[in-house]
Amino acid sequence: MEGTNFTVVMEFILLGFSDLPKLQGFLFGVFFVIYMIILMGNTLIIVITWVDPALQTPMYFFLGNFSFLEICYTSVTLPRILLNLLTHNRHISFVACAAQLCIFLILALTECFLLAVMACDRYVAICKPLYYSLIMNHKVCSILVSGAWISAIPVVIILAYQIFSLPFCGSNKLNHIFCDIHPLLKLACGDTSLNELSVYINGVLFGMGPFLLILVSYIKIITTILKLPSTMGRSKAFSTCSSHLMVVGLFFGSSLIMYMRPKSIHSTGIDRILSIFYTVVTPMFNPLIYSLRNKEVIYALKKLLPK
Repeated sequence: MEGTNFTVVMEFILLGFSDLPKLQGFLFGVFFVIYMIILMGNTLIIVITWVDPALQTPMYFFLGNFSFLEICYTSVTLPRILLNLLTHNRHISFVACAAQLCIFLILALTECFLLAVMACDRYVAICKPLYYSLIMNHKVCSILVSGAWISAIPVVIILAYQIFSLPFCGSNKLNHIFCDIHPLLKLACGDTSLNELSVYINGVLFGMGPFLLILVSYIKIITTILKLPSTMGRSKAFSTCSSHLMVVGLFFGSSLIMYMRPKSIHSTGIDRILSIFYTVVTPMFNPLIYSLRNKEVIYALKKLLPK
């Protein structure tokens, strides 16, 4: 705009929990403990699925990859949150913000795809048990996991490029705990309706897509389980799926509400709570859910850890 003074944003200020000055130390302690639980819990699952011969199956191969993903996923946001709470230095450069958003979205979409792959694995195991070892061989499992990790990269790069190509002028105060889509769009100058439409389309295709695949898989799984003649057989089949279903509900429930809500009902408080839930709380519960509800994992832990 010729003749108008404006400042191009070169860095952002992550406001985070700055509105709770008396709770900075308490919040640091809480998030630090949660981060340690996430690191130790998921590392333990990776180790037991790697060293225990009884867990050298496709289901635990996917679980080990999922645990590694959870460590990466939380490490993108939680260390920065802890640093901000400890030092009160909330500045983040434009490039660092773009990198954080890119990596975070890639890992989030990878989690969607990997949860869908794990649902397909349970479908083959329960609905086609005689062909399970033939269909879910090591090569197929490796391709599925690699596809889950790689598929999100081009989608996210295009989306992030669209967002960070927008002019950011005026306020650089990002009212969020990390660099995320909706808070960034609020700071952009000009019309962002096309960018918001792009976010919804990508959310439907790459968020709802895996969710619908999981839903269809479990409809078929439940239908097959109900046809089993023995109560014990039905109970065992349900137990192999319950942990995965709980994780799916926690992750997709919070993330879809966060990204698929209309702009008119977005609020800073709700966004912050939801983002904490799917970036911090859910990854903390995942190793607990898989270990406490899985007899094979508990047995492997008993063998690995001192009594």
